[in-house]
Amino acid sequence: MNRSTEALAHAERRSHLMAAMREDGVGPAPPIALAKRTSNLFRDRQAGPRRLIDLGDFNHVIGIDTACSMVEVEGMATYEALVAATLRHGMMPAVVPQLKTITVGGAVAGVGIEATSMRQGLVHHSVLELDVLLPDGRIVHCTPDNAHRDLFFGFPNSYGSLGYALRLVLRTLPVQPYVRVEHIAYEHPEEFFAALAEACEGDADFVDGVVFGPRSMVLNIARFENTAPWLSNYEFERIYYRSLLEMPVDYLSVHDYLWRWDTDWFWCSRNFGAQNPLVRRLFGREHLNSRTYTRLMRLNARWGVTRRLAACHGLHTESVIQDVDVPIRSAPAFLDFLQREIGILPIWICPLHVPDPGACFALYPLDAGTLHVNFGFWDVVERREAHEAGHFNRLVEQEVLRLGGIKSLYSDSFFTREEFDSAYGMGTYTMLKRRYDPEGRAPHLYDKCVLKH
Repeated sequence: MNRSTEALAHAERRSHLMAAMREDGVGPAPPIALAKRTSNLFRDRQAGPRRLIDLGDFNHVIGIDTACSMVEVEGMATYEALVAATLRHGMMPAVVPQLKTITVGGAVAGVGIEATSMRQGLVHHSVLELDVLLPDGRIVHCTPDNAHRDLFFGFPNSYGSLGYALRLVLRTLPVQPYVRVEHIAYEHPEEFFAALAEACEGDADFVDGVVFGPRSMVLNIARFENTAPWLSNYEFERIYYRSLLEMPVDYLSVHDYLWRWDTDWFWCSRNFGAQNPLVRRLFGREHLNSRTYTRLMRLNARWGVTRRLAACHGLHTESVIQDVDVPIRSAPAFLDFLQREIGILPIWICPLHVPDPGACFALYPLDAGTLHVNFGFWDVVERREAHEAGHFNRLVEQEVLRLGGIKSLYSDSFFTREEFDSAYGMGTYTMLKRRYDPEGRAPHLYDKCVLKH
């Protein structure tokens, strides 16, 4: 990779973009939106006029600095491409979200987490600098200590309402060729979460876990290795999450470990029959991935197949697709609530710690002195009795707020404006909006994430 050549090509793409923005004009209406071929958002938007901005060409890795442990990348590059580029240099991004199609800019404008987060924080905690395309067509360079430091710390969790990331510089970590994973089973939540916290204090490179049932929890502790006595592969016939209950110790290549969840979209491939051996072969290796399942999910949402089948059986359904972060002290109580009121299983568990106490990201505030636990649960709740729209999602939101936690905004939200303002730093957001989008050319964060405008 020639960094100079890639940097020149990036500068040329920026010039073309700015010329196109000036030629088209960006008025206060219709609101701007990002033209994307794929999306990892799980909330629909109301139909309406949009001025689509196509940043699809900004999908390159510009340069990798092994001496300084950082990578320069464009915002629309997928993590699949970024990981492939960095692994060739014996490095990986400090935090690699679970799905290959997630873009780097999307993971920063939203919230990205993975099994290194117990030490590295969320994706945005690994950002060193970024260039943001503002809603009026200007491009500003943001670092933690320059004139646009307010946008640097305000951009994460803004979901395009303050602009789009064109270029980012991220921290990287050195890797070894293999990963050894130890799977430790627990029956009691208190013991499970105590062991999780202890593992975060140790020398592990990765920590996560899965709750399979009220008395079935597995803690996964992984470390890099230079050698491996064998290698497991979960890209086709074998299913990764099932191995957690079957194999006390496992070995994967670092590539396969980073993408261990993508083949079956954690475990959600079961909703499409893709865990049946025959159906799995019909899918084929090339279609067993999050990209395929996302397309199928959107087709199902459009045609309402699952909803209609449930109605034929007298069931009312609600999609509950959520990731929430709660303090470790509240984790057993939240797990009890989930199993009692929601009933979705399995549940992904991922510890999270803010690495820099001085880094205050205003729109996703987390106490730097507290270990948090991410709960990921994604399925449809079915009940015989009817409830108002969003009933179960609303229960989740209320419990998260009660326990002092925070919820990701990539899926359906039902917060009141007052709840939202308090939880997501809307005082700071208002000042950012006045400075960087004074004409309101991009939707307000609440309007976009809750009202779906």
